[in-house]
Amino acid sequence: MTGINRIFLLSAVCLGIVQATGQAPYNYTEVLQKSILFYEAQQSGYLYKNRIPYRGDSALYDRGQRGEDLVGGWYDAGDHVKFGFPMAAATINIAWGIYEYKDVYIETGLLEEALDQIRWPLEYFIKCHTSQNELYYQVGDPSADHGYWGRPEDMTMERPAMKVDEETPGSEVAADTATAMIIGSILFADEDEEFSALLMEHGIELYNFANTYRGNYPGTHYDANDYGDELTLAALWLYIASEDPAYLAEAEQFYIDFNQKKRVYSYSWGSKTPAVQVLLYILTGKSGYRDKFENYVNGWLPEGSLPYTPKGLVYRNEWGPLRYAANTAMIALLGADHDISTDAYRQFAIRQIHYMLGDTGRSYVVGFGENPPQRPHHRSSSCNDAPAPCNWSDHRKPEPNPHILYGALVGGPDINDTYADVRQDYRANEASCDYNAGFQTAIAALLRLERDGYWSPEPDPEIDQ
Repeated sequence: MTGINRIFLLSAVCLGIVQATGQAPYNYTEVLQKSILFYEAQQSGYLYKNRIPYRGDSALYDRGQRGEDLVGGWYDAGDHVKFGFPMAAATINIAWGIYEYKDVYIETGLLEEALDQIRWPLEYFIKCHTSQNELYYQVGDPSADHGYWGRPEDMTMERPAMKVDEETPGSEVAADTATAMIIGSILFADEDEEFSALLMEHGIELYNFANTYRGNYPGTHYDANDYGDELTLAALWLYIASEDPAYLAEAEQFYIDFNQKKRVYSYSWGSKTPAVQVLLYILTGKSGYRDKFENYVNGWLPEGSLPYTPKGLVYRNEWGPLRYAANTAMIALLGADHDISTDAYRQFAIRQIHYMLGDTGRSYVVGFGENPPQRPHHRSSSCNDAPAPCNWSDHRKPEPNPHILYGALVGGPDINDTYADVRQDYRANEASCDYNAGFQTAIAALLRLERDGYWSPEPDPEIDQ
């Protein structure tokens, strides 16, 4: 690590943190900044702005099937595949948070960092959209990639690229990529007019491609059951960006055509229905959309239909349970900020996010709080500084990772709140781009509540502490 990088990292992580006023027991600003740093640790390509001292340029020869430049983007998790669908979903959740809570990002001095954060995948998506009806959605072979434990800078395996087009459509990944670009276009309108216009041009083309050539994309990882929710969400953001009522009418028709009144399993990379419901209510004021949104969120409340751990985590799935709770906390806070079950949803979200930050006596955010994870299932941070070798022995070693993966939210505990800080346990201890995205926006929402003097609720007496 160079002296310059040491100073830069210290200034980015330890200094300049402005603690917002209010009664929150955690430094949300620190969490927000460290979440941004996590995404910087996931960057692939030429690192022209590198604040992560153990990272360097990597995957510089990622190419499409005709030699197109596909350098850039985020590595998905602890591995080095670039999966476009969850990358787009994560970008949407972060960008939506910047759009909704821009005042918070400005007040904390983090707006520039946050815009840089989402510029990285957005520039990559532009590269992936190689023609009007063609989009690359994956770079890397998961089998070969998962057989390698080492630095991304040292990879030598083949990295094939997969695409969707008119003959092999992929409406969900094309529509989600379009949505990410459209929100990005809104955010960069005042910062970079040329980039904003380019994002809108690509976003509209991808939306039209997704809608005209309908079908589920052929990805073997991060598949989705349907694409109607992604199409609807893209239409809604096009309406927000353009104020063209035709897009809102199209979204309302999609809502009917694709039966988006139902309560879905979760709000996640593969399911955007709760986002559709809350946005339709915000934009139209129609109570039917609010009712369906409440039907979803209410199922996650302590009196709802889902189980809770003894210490208070709503438990949707053993694979990344904190991600599911964080995503619903995010969407609940957005609804609450638009007068939907405000107090109940804020209290639910605060309890879930505070569980992650340390209410049980340990943090689940690497490099933050009390007793945080030290052995995340994450290749690059597990490696000693180059030129030392890095291989599967680093995966198995009991020592903490040599490098701190600042800001990474790990998968989380089991249904009994049991958690082992073990690198080999990828279900509990892997970090992922989609894990942090809803979490980051929920943190931004809580920062605003803290600024506005909202008193954090006491723990629910009905949940054992």
